[in-house]
Amino acid sequence: MSLSPEALRELARYVLLTRPDEIGCDDWLGHAPRYAELVAARAPVPEPLRRAAEHLDVCPECAEEFRACLAALTAEGGSG
Repeated sequence: MSLSPEALRELARYVLLTRPDEIGCDDWLGHAPRYAELVAARAPVPEPLRRAAEHLDVCPECAEEFRACLAALTAEGGSG
């Protein structure tokens, strides 16, 4: 399989963004509801949830799901 130059650049970007203490998708899903509520409320994100935010920088699938969740929360008029 051959990757295009654009695909190689994207792959390299994700590799450079990874960190040893990074959480995976399953862990992110456990944090997603609380993180989305805080973002929707424009509240500060506590340190333990910052790794959830960082995961969104390296995982386009979770980032897409997060945007959909955030849109749903904001369409309902907030987080609670």
